[in-house]
Amino acid sequence: MKTTSAFSGLVFIVIITIGGLASYGVHQAGGEFAAVAVFVLGIVLASLVSSAIRVADPWSKAVVLRLGNFRSLEGPGLFFIIPLIETIPYWIDTRVLTSSFKAEKTLTKDTVPVDVDAVLFWKIVDPKAAALNVADYLTAISWASQTALRDVIGKTMLCDMLEGRDKISDAIQKIIDARTEPWGINVISVEVKDVLIPPALEDAMSMQAQAERERQARVILGDSERQIAEAFGDAAKTYANDPVALHLRAMNMLYEGLKQNSTIVIVPSSAVDTMQLGSMAGLTALTMGIGQERALKAADSVPPTVL
Repeated sequence: MKTTSAFSGLVFIVIITIGGLASYGVHQAGGEFAAVAVFVLGIVLASLVSSAIRVADPWSKAVVLRLGNFRSLEGPGLFFIIPLIETIPYWIDTRVLTSSFKAEKTLTKDTVPVDVDAVLFWKIVDPKAAALNVADYLTAISWASQTALRDVIGKTMLCDMLEGRDKISDAIQKIIDARTEPWGINVISVEVKDVLIPPALEDAMSMQAQAERERQARVILGDSERQIAEAFGDAAKTYANDPVALHLRAMNMLYEGLKQNSTIVIVPSSAVDTMQLGSMAGLTALTMGIGQERALKAADSVPPTVL
């Protein structure tokens, strides 16, 4: 609680100084008793005047009581009170204030114990109500915030709490604002900082998420295999209606297999008959094609010779 200011202290020193000079002048005139009386009077006057002077900061409001009754709100700036008759029990801060609060081991609607941390942003809009309607508004708003948080947690499912923090914050703000409105306090916002769940439940939720991802991966893989099977089915229909296309495809597969330096290639006898590989002309054509392919690769790998 603010009771004095540097300005009132300066006034006290000035009046004491003036009283001391006046007392010294009276003493020089030959009146010792009068000099002491003047000095004492200067001290009393300095004390009364300095105690009557008050200075409020730009963000402060002083609640002035006169003989126990509310007189006025003073500030910011310089103002005066009547010493011994008027008092200032409260200096109210009208800036935006913050209060952190939390709820530990509170059960959600689906009976899951959680720890929740939150921050409250609030402001005193009626200093008179904050001073006269509640004994300690700081303690009162702290308890109101905690009870509101526990109330909202008990009515909310865990999944909604983890996914929709904005809704929880808005609900808590409305409850606290309704409780603190008679105290002249306006709740600006509530921010839920963190929601902590038991480690065992956290591990179970992690395993559930992993299982869900695996399920989605298997569904995607199965859908891909179905699409591939449909493509093979369409290709089979094409080959069934066009033996020449099937013949070319078989020769291409055999050619790709032989050019990978394979020494043994197992080919069905029906394919040998179809592609006429049993004849000397067929083998010669296939061998010449592979030899030309390898010769071209070897030529590409030889660096050019500078003449």
